[in-house]
Amino acid sequence: MKGRQHIPWHRTTSWLAALALTVAGLAATGARTAVAAPAPGAPGAASHWNEPRVDGFADALSPGSKVWYTLGDGQLANVFHPRPDSPATFGLKFLVTDGTGFTDDEVTATRHTIALADPGALEWRQTNTANSGRYRLTKTYVADPARSVVLVRTTFSNLSGNPLSLYAHYSPALGNQGMGNTGATDDGSGALAASNGPEASALAASTGFSATSTGYAGTPGDGERQLATGHALSTDRQSAETPGHITQTARIPVAEHGSTTFTLALGFNSSRQAAVSDTLASLRAGFAGAEASFRAGWHSWLSRLHAPPSSVSGDARLREQYQVSLMELKADEDKTYRGGFVAAPVTPWGAGVSADARGAHGYHLVWTRDEYQMATALLAAGDTADANDALDYILAHEVTAEGSVKQNSWLDGTQEWGGTQEDQVAFPLILAWQLGRKDAATWAALRPLAEHITAHGPATGQERWEENGGYSPSTMAAEVAGLVCAADLARANGASAAADGYLARADAMRVAVDATAYTTTGPLGSGSYYLRISPHGDPDAADTVNVANGGGSWDQRALVDQGFLELTRLGVKPASSPRIAASLAVVDATIRTTVPGQGEYWGRYNHDGYGETADGGDYTGSGLGRPWPVLGGERGEFAVQRGDLDGARRMLLAMAAAANDGRQISEQIWTGPGQRGFTQGRPDNSATPLMWAMAQYVRLAIDISAGRTVETPAVVAQRYAGDSPPGKVEAAFHETAATQWGQNVYVVGSVPELGAWDPARAVPLSPAAYPRWSATVALPASATVEYKYLKKNPDGSVSWESDPNRRLDTGVSGPLTVTDTWR
Repeated sequence: MKGRQHIPWHRTTSWLAALALTVAGLAATGARTAVAAPAPGAPGAASHWNEPRVDGFADALSPGSKVWYTLGDGQLANVFHPRPDSPATFGLKFLVTDGTGFTDDEVTATRHTIALADPGALEWRQTNTANSGRYRLTKTYVADPARSVVLVRTTFSNLSGNPLSLYAHYSPALGNQGMGNTGATDDGSGALAASNGPEASALAASTGFSATSTGYAGTPGDGERQLATGHALSTDRQSAETPGHITQTARIPVAEHGSTTFTLALGFNSSRQAAVSDTLASLRAGFAGAEASFRAGWHSWLSRLHAPPSSVSGDARLREQYQVSLMELKADEDKTYRGGFVAAPVTPWGAGVSADARGAHGYHLVWTRDEYQMATALLAAGDTADANDALDYILAHEVTAEGSVKQNSWLDGTQEWGGTQEDQVAFPLILAWQLGRKDAATWAALRPLAEHITAHGPATGQERWEENGGYSPSTMAAEVAGLVCAADLARANGASAAADGYLARADAMRVAVDATAYTTTGPLGSGSYYLRISPHGDPDAADTVNVANGGGSWDQRALVDQGFLELTRLGVKPASSPRIAASLAVVDATIRTTVPGQGEYWGRYNHDGYGETADGGDYTGSGLGRPWPVLGGERGEFAVQRGDLDGARRMLLAMAAAANDGRQISEQIWTGPGQRGFTQGRPDNSATPLMWAMAQYVRLAIDISAGRTVETPAVVAQRYAGDSPPGKVEAAFHETAATQWGQNVYVVGSVPELGAWDPARAVPLSPAAYPRWSATVALPASATVEYKYLKKNPDGSVSWESDPNRRLDTGVSGPLTVTDTWR
């Protein structure tokens, strides 16, 4: 018959008999790779993290299974082993051929759907139907809870009436590296084995394989290329033992007509022998048992949480979005470093990112900011244990010896980027307060963070977009909230003097938000609004901000973001603040986008260059920043604070509408007409999913039902219920002082707000209007305050102005203006 290929008898021996022989052989001799003809073309084509648009992410919850995996474009995309910061594959897909006329790649030749096989577990099912109508592939995925093995229960349905052949095509990227892999057919079992240093994988099927080959990607020895050109695998048992970018291809025996159901297993361990052994053990135990155990783990975890909030109970899509978002937050946690969560299991725009060498690719790193967002969402949902684990992880692995927090790191704590972001220093203090962690050991670990903010704030090396330094409303909101929380924790540990100092600095920084980052001379809207960031703390000056990602250079007053909403979310400003309202009007006129029939979304800031190019090409250093659904969630939380629950629900609906069919909420969405496979209002090729966005959805849903933002620290909101700190008067200090290069001017005085005469706690003055140095401080009302100016020198020494001390009577109301000259 046309296209029929002869299969030798020894390749079609029953699987049970073959498996028994394999296990016996392994026991006697250990796994062996066959001596076969070497593949040509080493090391193969350059490798890239060509990740598809992810529409499913999962793992098993048991500690014995250390594999995480993503699904996208109809295939198993990336498997991570042994931690979610270490991708180990480029993909595993099926190829279908009639042997003479065509070969299909299921990624490009089929229509894909995805759904949960069990709504209470991350058990994903992909259904791929050929565009030609010739066949259908149905694949159900679970991780074996007992081993690091992904099992794929597959039904291949031949709908054509003619014999078709089925091949599995696997692309290893072991050890987070596309170049450097080797592989061959295991002589004892017929499985495909691969390795790269201490990382190894094995691919096997419950049917056995009737042909296998390992080659170098993009060369004549690549099985995919052979099938595309000749519709057959022509290099049976070929090996690739020279390190490079390899692929592995295996023919799976299927019925000539009708359907064939089998299990494909992809396992990982530290050696080929161990990977083969684990993979065969999972196949021997069977898919049904692994599936039952996989489901039971998820069911047990969900049963310990709060019921889904009423805000999603009446809408099936909203409820499923909540359930998927919550489960994927849990799935993102590491099992070696408990409480460690990576920002996302993806590489945005991965097709342009080289995978030839090991390194930090994409978002497979820990950011304390993202950890905080995930931990607070889990806490709100009732998962106190994981929220506590997250705090413990941060204190053990993210805090530096200097008391700051790493910009980001690998899960083992190895720092990757070197910036300091003061909001990340503050978030552990807020999380600890939310968790009620007032014990002495926790406070001892937290205290250096409070001291760091006191010494270095309110300016930050980088704001939350990690691109610019200066005075940022979002950063200062976290600093103020962090210090207020720290004061409460300090007082619980008998450190009353420290607590007073933290509160004084918090009050001063709260005043500084308006003094350093609220312009009244801006070119947008009414001219009065919060800036995205002020480099030098003079918001009415024409200071320049250089926007990263090709965004250009702009007057600071021409750049806005929505980060000032952190002030209300963290309790630093009331939601009724007129300055918040004025700023929202400018933001809405500048960076809001409406997707017809779907909802409203906001970009990071105007002139943002972090996104695809105008025509949808991958971001490779410059582009057009598009809306982030997570920012709609932040706007929804503000609506809750204003009592506008209908508005908040619209934001929740918009977030859900922006997700793809697998309920993955992305970093950015495509807003133009559909092109390059994009759909208006749905994920682009940025990070999908972004775990911060998934966490924001969960928290907003809970907030709506609660009628309040459950994350807001009550101790902060109570202190700043009005627009001024209780019992305080704002005093603007202006000191004219000439300085040498590297000198900076500070004010210090008799009250904690001015450092209680401690130069280390003195208030820094901004030189934005040099030689005039300025700062605004909230001082105690009705008090006589003594103060003096000092200069801190580059060598660390301090130069005081001459005696006597200056004096100020604050009175009962403000603001006050103090104008002095250095003496």
